[in-house]
Amino acid sequence: MPVLIVTGASSGIGAATARLAAQRGYAVCVNFLRSEDAAGQVVAGITAGGGHAIAVRANVSVEADVAHLFETTERELGRPTGLVNNAATLERQMRLDAMDAGRLQRMFATNVIGSFLCAGEAVRRMSKRYGGAGGAIVNVSSGAAKYGSPGEYVDYAASKGAIDTMTVGLAREVAEEGIRVNCVRPGHIRTGLHAKGGEPDRVDRVQSLVPMQRGGTPEEVAAAILWLLSDEASYITGTIVDVAGGR
Repeated sequence: MPVLIVTGASSGIGAATARLAAQRGYAVCVNFLRSEDAAGQVVAGITAGGGHAIAVRANVSVEADVAHLFETTERELGRPTGLVNNAATLERQMRLDAMDAGRLQRMFATNVIGSFLCAGEAVRRMSKRYGGAGGAIVNVSSGAAKYGSPGEYVDYAASKGAIDTMTVGLAREVAEEGIRVNCVRPGHIRTGLHAKGGEPDRVDRVQSLVPMQRGGTPEEVAAAILWLLSDEASYITGTIVDVAGGR
């Protein structure tokens, strides 16, 4: 049974990905930081449907936590063959000239350093260079990386731009070692992340900018992620897939 780690999987896109992965036959590690009850509910739903899942608390920006996440997954489910770098944070909407260093450090610690640390741990376990059997990594970026999010969260947009670049570079670095690295770039998706930015109904305000004239769902993003993880995408690496209704 393939084993998948999904970071930030207690809600939103991460939870939808964990659920769909379990339906597709993966044993899933549901990573969370604070929302233990929510992560437990995701696991309970998976196991109730006959799937295999565990929940593991870990701060992805802390090396020791990332090592614990992967070690626990391997011990309880088996060696990971897939990683979804989904964990991310967002802070209140504001202009860049109102941001302080603390906010920037929090943003980049989770969104960038966390993804790098998790990807590094995955490579050390999946790469044929280290005796692994190969695998796939899917990073979760954001349409903000293309548009910059002026007046709202330029820092978040920049952190996701770093994920786009990391995807391309890492994909080329490990392509010969049996690891594919791709990225989904969601547009305006109806998740709770917008509330952290101070505007829970943000998708309603901006959906007129989307050619399809609606916001997306976490399940639609999850479907793209699972396709990139699958053998159907076996000749695809270093690719960024927009899941954004045409925007």
